[in-house]
Amino acid sequence: MPDSLLHVRGLTKSFGALRATDGIDFDVAEGETHAVIGPNGAGKTTFISQLAGNLRPDAGRIAFAGEDITRLPAARRARRGLARSFQITSVYPEFTALQNVALAVQAHSGHSFRFWRPAREDASLTEPARKVLEEVGLGQRVDVLASSLAHGEQRQLEVAMALATRPRLLLLDEPMAGMGTEESQRMIGLLASLKRRQTIILVEHDMDAVFRLADRISVLVYGRVIATDSPEGIRANEEVRRAYLGEDF
Repeated sequence: MPDSLLHVRGLTKSFGALRATDGIDFDVAEGETHAVIGPNGAGKTTFISQLAGNLRPDAGRIAFAGEDITRLPAARRARRGLARSFQITSVYPEFTALQNVALAVQAHSGHSFRFWRPAREDASLTEPARKVLEEVGLGQRVDVLASSLAHGEQRQLEVAMALATRPRLLLLDEPMAGMGTEESQRMIGLLASLKRRQTIILVEHDMDAVFRLADRISVLVYGRVIATDSPEGIRANEEVRRAYLGEDF
């Protein structure tokens, strides 16, 4: 894709005899929501970890906004505009929702955490944090400890922390994991509100969410992308149906 924000070629990672990602080619256009689906063990989290810089590939190339970032560490990728949320909620439970997001604002600005205690009253950190919390639907929960938030609210908080870094590309690794129906619908609504304003890679098992949100879908099986297409094209793809979706999908 000539206008790709993210351009991946030949991405490969092995763990002993297991090839977790096997020569993946992948592109994401600016403003696109691109979902990655596949069965457990397909290599989805390994793939996202390589994009974020948490895992170094054995081979292949990753270009972001025209720059080769293949060997950049995660922190430097984050400063260039890649933000990741994880499968397992990773918030600071002893801090309030506002303090969690203010920490993300502070980290993005490059300030040292040694000065966090006086800085947590700094309006230059807390005001942007409040705005992001409003955006994700937690505007009334700013002073609640993260440990006291419901599971779905903690996942919303994690998205808020990622958004607080003002990313160009948001990497979401199963944001609806462990959610009930009502919480999932709330998260789908949040992600739908981000479409077009935010470029998103969405790894998700919830097919309702995937087919409602994605502009394109890539299907990963045994570390390989077997298809990339529109939601309609993926639904109609016989190989995808046999490998993952099932004949009754």
